[in-house]
Amino acid sequence: MPRNIPKSNRLRKGGLSPPSTGNSRRPGLRLRVSADAERHLRFGHPWLFADSVREQNRPGTLGELAAIYDRRDRFLAIGLFDPDSPLRVRVLQAGKPVPIDAAWWRDRFRETIGRRDSLFDARTTGYRLIHGESDGWPGLVLDRYDATLVLKLYTAAWLPRLGEVVGLARHELGQERVVLRLSRNVQGVASDAFGVVEGLLASGNDDESARRSAVRSHSRTGLPECAPPVTLAPVVFRETGLRFEADVLRGQKTGFFLDQRENRRIIESLARGRDVLNAFSFTGGFSVYAARGGARSVCDLDISEHALAGSRRNFALNTHVPAVAACPQDTIQADAFDWLGGNSRKFDLVVLDPPSLAKREAERSGAIAAYHNLARAGIQRLEPGGILVAASCSAHVSDEEFFAAVRRAARHSRRTFAELRTTGHPPDHPATFTEARYLKCIYLRL
Repeated sequence: MPRNIPKSNRLRKGGLSPPSTGNSRRPGLRLRVSADAERHLRFGHPWLFADSVREQNRPGTLGELAAIYDRRDRFLAIGLFDPDSPLRVRVLQAGKPVPIDAAWWRDRFRETIGRRDSLFDARTTGYRLIHGESDGWPGLVLDRYDATLVLKLYTAAWLPRLGEVVGLARHELGQERVVLRLSRNVQGVASDAFGVVEGLLASGNDDESARRSAVRSHSRTGLPECAPPVTLAPVVFRETGLRFEADVLRGQKTGFFLDQRENRRIIESLARGRDVLNAFSFTGGFSVYAARGGARSVCDLDISEHALAGSRRNFALNTHVPAVAACPQDTIQADAFDWLGGNSRKFDLVVLDPPSLAKREAERSGAIAAYHNLARAGIQRLEPGGILVAASCSAHVSDEEFFAAVRRAARHSRRTFAELRTTGHPPDHPATFTEARYLKCIYLRL
């Protein structure tokens, strides 16, 4: 289990070496940071970058707890250390030193999960349980898809604690099937240093794919390591009474875009009697909602035939809903940018939800221009009185930069337009600091 924070919340005067403990136990890892970092940490920012570290009492190891102090040796925060990342510490606890022990992890988990209790009823069985830094679990997300949990790591600092996290989730939530997903930056060290790969970590006795997996214990993570199943059938879950499938092992994100739930509901309320184009449709979530809302027709446009096949399956899962069964669905496999610019077909509601167009700060200005051009192309596909729904998941493009790009496209169209609303993050995807705010959406009638 994680080591407690040292009882003293001050470093010894004159340096980072802690007082002698009288035994051979290695001293806790302690850092002193720059004035700018002090200020950011005091205002609740959850990241400490390597270039902000001014002193360090000893080398640290991956996933070790690192206590952070200011220039006067006052405690600021404690978090997970990564010696090989420019993001050196991800904060777990700030302000007041507390023991980071088994009880702390349990209480933090229960507190986080408890915030979801009032958000969903039995009609929804797919949602985010833990949303990284904004929930106090930096670089970690946990999603529920019915009886399956999907754990995704965005930092290697969690790997030494993986067994504890999985055990805690299974014990507290009762679900036995846990699937591990790893971001690209984590996959190499997970495999090379820990022998961990994406796949099924824990499974109920009735899971045939798990029984076929070769299981062995890995001492560095404390969990049974399962070779990924040859196949893992998509998980079917419910969202506001509709049924969807999630490819939890190989699908985008953790298998479904759970963060767009609220926008799907809004589109449902706007779709009646309209021909709807869902560009960058992925597996058709917006389209199924539009159909339930009474759309005259829906068209899914995506470059991936695999995604479009998923869209057709999701429609088939909901034909028990009369409005969905009555709604014609069309699918087009094409590059959405090319198709929108080179086609004359018109719609009454156009949804533009592309993948992130700015994965780094250097791409920000190009992404803003691309969002503007995409909105102009979408507007050209709109009948008079139609509705444009434009979304962005690029954290490097701010809300106002994105909204301004879409509004500018509307003005350039020389059509009278009205802004219906803008939206951001849903409640199960909180965003408590600037870098966490990636999702935004704007609705215009033209």
